[in-house]
Amino acid sequence: MTVVDQAERLDFVGEPFDPLAFAAPAPGPAAAPPSAQSPPPSQSAPSPHAETHPAETNPTETNPTELIRQLRATTVTAHASALRAQAALQLRVLAGLDGASARPVGPAPALPPAPALPRAPAAPVGLPPAPARPRVTTEASFKPLARSAVRALGPADLDRLARGGIADVLGAPYDTDGHDRSVRLAAAGGLLLASVEAVELRGGRCGRGLVRARLVGPAPHGEGLVEAAAQAARLFAVYLGLHLCLLDAHFVDGAGALLELAGPDPIGAAAGEVELVVEVTDIDLVPRPALRADAEIRVVGRGEVLARVTDVAVGLREGDGRPVGPGPGGTTPVWLGRANRFGDRAMLSEFHMAHFCRGDQAIALGPEFAGYTGRKATRLPSGGLLLVDRVLEVHGTRGDPASLAGGAWHVTEYDAPADSWYFADTANASMPNCVYMETSLQAALMVGYYLGATLGDPAASVSLRNLGGTARVLREVDLRDATIRQHSTLLSTTDMPGSSLQSFAYTLSADGEPFYEGETMFGYFSDAALANQTGLDAGRSVPTWLDATSPRPATRTLDVAARRADPAARLCARGHLALLDTLDVVDGGGRYGEGYLHAVRTIDPDDWFFARHFHLDPVIPGSLGVETVIQAMQEWLLDSPYAEGLVDPAFVLPVDAPFTWKYRGQFLPTDGETRLEVHLKEIRRAPGRVRVTADASVWKPGLRIYELIDVAVELRTDGAAPW
Repeated sequence: MTVVDQAERLDFVGEPFDPLAFAAPAPGPAAAPPSAQSPPPSQSAPSPHAETHPAETNPTETNPTELIRQLRATTVTAHASALRAQAALQLRVLAGLDGASARPVGPAPALPPAPALPRAPAAPVGLPPAPARPRVTTEASFKPLARSAVRALGPADLDRLARGGIADVLGAPYDTDGHDRSVRLAAAGGLLLASVEAVELRGGRCGRGLVRARLVGPAPHGEGLVEAAAQAARLFAVYLGLHLCLLDAHFVDGAGALLELAGPDPIGAAAGEVELVVEVTDIDLVPRPALRADAEIRVVGRGEVLARVTDVAVGLREGDGRPVGPGPGGTTPVWLGRANRFGDRAMLSEFHMAHFCRGDQAIALGPEFAGYTGRKATRLPSGGLLLVDRVLEVHGTRGDPASLAGGAWHVTEYDAPADSWYFADTANASMPNCVYMETSLQAALMVGYYLGATLGDPAASVSLRNLGGTARVLREVDLRDATIRQHSTLLSTTDMPGSSLQSFAYTLSADGEPFYEGETMFGYFSDAALANQTGLDAGRSVPTWLDATSPRPATRTLDVAARRADPAARLCARGHLALLDTLDVVDGGGRYGEGYLHAVRTIDPDDWFFARHFHLDPVIPGSLGVETVIQAMQEWLLDSPYAEGLVDPAFVLPVDAPFTWKYRGQFLPTDGETRLEVHLKEIRRAPGRVRVTADASVWKPGLRIYELIDVAVELRTDGAAPW
């Protein structure tokens, strides 16, 4: 730990020089009582720059007595300042002789109170503001492994936490069946937190989390401040549930924390109660669960920073000799420590999913996958696009031809917190279609890959791509704060030159009731096969209906970006789901004469999803291409007369409306643009409801690569009867 004393003031022991000490006071106005003119003796002298002289507060007073009193105050202040500067220089010279790089924190001699002088209260003296840090987006926010309703902790709560009673304090989702006994907030020396006033998952300047606490008295100094900050950081790590994904976890602290002080003893000299404010700056599960934070000691109610601890690092490790991932064959003879919020033990956890998408695949899936670490390989998306949390069970044998031929299955889970980015950004009443597609497809592909679809030639460079499928919503359900459980079955594996195809069936449930089902096909493709894309039309360049129709039909344009710019605009996709800016409409046009939609979107290589989908293999998620088509249909419906008469409507995913998609290509960051067209083909109305069904296509430059059949949107009022 490095200590930096930023105070420029050092106290002087002795009587200040007073040039008028032996002069008889001149007659004049009676002085105000000392209590009204000077601070209590425990306060330090004011900064010379903050001095306010009587002549400044009462410029009309010019009698000689007052002028002498002003001269006396100015002389005393200048003399004290010179003595402090000399003392500071002497101490720094002594420190240099001692070879110390930074002066240790310790008590300093106190300056005796000066005679009462007319002056303004001392200006706050503290550290300068910390450097600004970027605030994390909602999509990039860390998703806790457990959630607690507890927002503050009293002394009894902290005592129970310090003794290992985590689930007793934070709730059942933190129960580890006794495997958290080594998770301790305090190192040797005891707990330094007296109470915790607030724990905020999205608090702090970075938006990654905040802890606000009071310290035990007397307030700690030096290393004690660093330990207090580390204890608050450990508390937040436990609050996030970072310990839940390792068996018999324990804390391991990092080195390199920097302590800055506003003076020799800023806390002891503080006028008022102090608090510890810890702001989290980074959280990750790779390579092991850990977080970093900055901390400040502030004066309560004033914000004055007396001390700052930068780059506090706390991490977690598994117990000695405990495994962290599957063994050979993907088996887990020993439980790896994670249970879901219902108490069901998981085979693989969020820790393994994080390694699967951007870490060590041997930890995620077993030693056979070690060769895929650090190079392009099959991966799950990362960040807010990682939509699988846990694998509960796998039925099938790795490398067994019978398992790969079909019949193997597994069960996965995904938690959908209500504060997830997609709930905030969608125009839908609940989860958008792209998340339905992503979570189901990610979970399905895992069973085939886990069983060894690529292990026959592990040195080959292959990429996984979805080729298409059909899915259907079974019932309308609000998935905020739901745990989605998915049963996925591998139907077949077909090996071909340069590629391998696998098909799957899946069913998603919430609260034990199915709500979504589908079938899909994935392909593992060599680099050469991916480079030889022919699209949906055997390599031919097929124009859009708008470009092929002669004479070219008249269009009108919907300015989606302008509507989105209005904060009061309802039913509008925003933020990470702002996928459409303008939309051209041909009323009564298209293949079915019900209307035609056309849109072009420029591809920005810095678009957020390229960093997520996938690590070392960036492409636009096909589900976002589908979502763009859906947004075009939603915007058209809102602009149409069909939405009139619906009271406070909301968009929902249409129930019992099978939708088919086909992908025959990919969008790279360098592809320039995407182009879509929608052929509206059916508009259905019922009391309180309207549903629009269409066919659509999406182009990359010169090539049609997505086709959607019977894609549908629905607008309905709350409480409307079903179809």
